[in-house]
Amino acid sequence: MMQSLVSERPDAGERAVLVHMTFYRGQENLYELKELAKSAGTEPVHVLTGARQRPDSKYFIGTGKLDELKTAIDMFKADVVLFNHALSPSQERNLENFLGVRVVDRNGLILDIFAQRAQSFEGKLQVELAQLKHLSTRLVRGWTHLERQKGGIGMRGPGETQLETDRRLLAVRLKQIQQRLDKVDKQRHQGRSQRKKSETPTISLVGYTNAGKSTLFNTLTGSDIYAADQLFATLDPTLRRCPLPNNNEVVFADTVGFIRHLPHELIAAFKSTLQEATEAELLLHIVDAHADDRTDLMHQVELVLEDIGAAKIPRIEVFNKIDLLDTISPHIERDDAGNATRIWLSAVSGEGIELLLQVLVEKFASTQVRRRCYLSAQQGGIRAKLFANATILEELEDEFGDSEILIEIDAKYLGLLKDVQCDEV
Repeated sequence: MMQSLVSERPDAGERAVLVHMTFYRGQENLYELKELAKSAGTEPVHVLTGARQRPDSKYFIGTGKLDELKTAIDMFKADVVLFNHALSPSQERNLENFLGVRVVDRNGLILDIFAQRAQSFEGKLQVELAQLKHLSTRLVRGWTHLERQKGGIGMRGPGETQLETDRRLLAVRLKQIQQRLDKVDKQRHQGRSQRKKSETPTISLVGYTNAGKSTLFNTLTGSDIYAADQLFATLDPTLRRCPLPNNNEVVFADTVGFIRHLPHELIAAFKSTLQEATEAELLLHIVDAHADDRTDLMHQVELVLEDIGAAKIPRIEVFNKIDLLDTISPHIERDDAGNATRIWLSAVSGEGIELLLQVLVEKFASTQVRRRCYLSAQQGGIRAKLFANATILEELEDEFGDSEILIEIDAKYLGLLKDVQCDEV
């Protein structure tokens, strides 16, 4: 049934011509387009570049470049054209009709990579939601090969009927996916609530894609999640509990890598995943120290964090990949108050990992205390507050309803015990 949602376009192929234009009001990164193309499994065979003051409303590029692009497709026997820009539905369709090959814009390319990399049930649902939202804007131009008659009742052609059917199928599927994601989001919320209840801090690893987040995550937690030198090597979020050197426990969360102008469809679809970053106690902003444009990449990450509502979360910058730099050794940078602001290390070689752990011990010095509390049957209200704000390690209740509870509680909540008989443990 859902196959009818995709219009009849030329089949996608593996040989790609890349189109990168420079505009007066800024541009995307050409190197990044090449990496995206490789990550999607295509073979870039030619790059078409040019400069314009503004995009052409019909073809995005001018007629001269359009002819040049057509020649390049024929010469290199390309199957697909990848634009390093967001195209409107009409521009995408006009280009395909003229060129006779599949045309994919930057957003569609990123969505395709996400679709390939999603492994978990939640990840696949999120990607499908983003793809269908992206597709919904392109349906109106997707059936121009069918008869489309204008007029009132009895004058509608099969093309318009097909569009109405597609829109209805699309709306039903979007609703189904959103309902499933809402259920998954509730489960994630319960997990976060449980961690907060046990006072286990969550540390989210964020950063530009391919900065080394997954490699660092594996080094810190002893996990073996997939990590590779490519954009969006991992997509699904992973959480692992990890003891620090002082035996305190934290939860590390590895999140999806950020990128310039991350499509809004993806930000909306991955809201529950990115919420791990918005509700973390600390963000580790992983930076590729070897990247020439690392300052710009850091700025792009800050923009995404602001977009998802995580701009005010405390963070520490972790400059990774110092094994690729000859003049940098592992060290900690601190502000005037002595707080760590930046750590230089290598997740691959392990250099400087002990410095990161040292900083985390400083950051999350334990304020947990244990108390054995004796509650009467009439102190049910206090008991409820303890269950909400402390970790209950043991509970014994006698025949009269009085109870003896062993709790672990943060020192800031000790005021709850002012009317309770307690022993230190």
